Amino acid sequence: MSSSAPRATADATSPGPAPTPARPALGGAVWAALGIVYVVWGSTYLAIRVAVETMPPFLSASARFFAAAPLLALLLLWRQGPAALRVTGRQLGSAVVVGLLLLVGGNGLVVLAERSVPSGLTALLVASVPLWVVLLNLSTGRRPPLATLAGVLLGLVGLAVLTSPGLSGEVRLSGLLSVVLAALIWAFGSFLAGKLEMPANPMAASVYEMFAAGVGALLLAVLRGEPQHFELAAVSTRSWLALAYLCSFGSLIAFTAYAWLLQRAPLSLVATYAYVNPVVAVVLGWLVLAEPLTWPVLLGGAIVVSGVFLVVRAER
Repeated sequence: MSSSAPRATADATSPGPAPTPARPALGGAVWAALGIVYVVWGSTYLAIRVAVETMPPFLSASARFFAAAPLLALLLLWRQGPAALRVTGRQLGSAVVVGLLLLVGGNGLVVLAERSVPSGLTALLVASVPLWVVLLNLSTGRRPPLATLAGVLLGLVGLAVLTSPGLSGEVRLSGLLSVVLAALIWAFGSFLAGKLEMPANPMAASVYEMFAAGVGALLLAVLRGEPQHFELAAVSTRSWLALAYLCSFGSLIAFTAYAWLLQRAPLSLVATYAYVNPVVAVVLGWLVLAEPLTWPVLLGGAIVVSGVFLVVRAER
């Protein structure tokens, strides 16, 4: 999931069209990093589904964030030094608020819902985040391009198709609504992050966001009584492996690749993960967990991805 990206503006004072410089060829490292973002972030839905087979949802989410945050902090210290983690009190507070929204409200509800909702369907519903961000931007008086509005309307039609199995009883409706609510909370967190004074270094912001999310998810786990009913011996090996994958690949390696891409690749190329990740998630869910490819998933998914494509293309 991602917030809306800034758009480049042309130089209005230019007396005439300037010669277009040749775009440098994208090296193999860029494509490798993009592949990591595509596959790893697309596979996190599968990993979450496997983790919650034998782990409590919020307790596993808390463990993930508490494990990933210090790893990311150590990587940042090694690469950029202690100054990279220095933030003001206001920046720290903003990171805490955004972390609670994105990772506890957004990701936490996804983890909870995936106990009953297939991973591929979850990913397609979460793909609606850019659509909700556009609607939130409308509340500030910003008038998006017609292509953006068309993408939002198309995406909402796709969401209606995707949630139709819940009305027929094929998938638990409460689980589907939890994922839609997660997407809304994630969109609000992304929208708010653009208004608050956040840490200048996005990796440092993520460190503090994950620490805050670890605390928030742990508190929710305690309120739900998860620790009292948790038996360590009952956790399967594949759930442990899934959690380790989420900590290392999902929260560390893929994010590092994404941050690296933002500095070395066109934003329009990097933003393609928003509509590639759901496709990867659906395919992996089908291949690994034998999740059914029903007509609502295929049709609704195609409509949502098309809507997100229009929004990302118009807003870049």
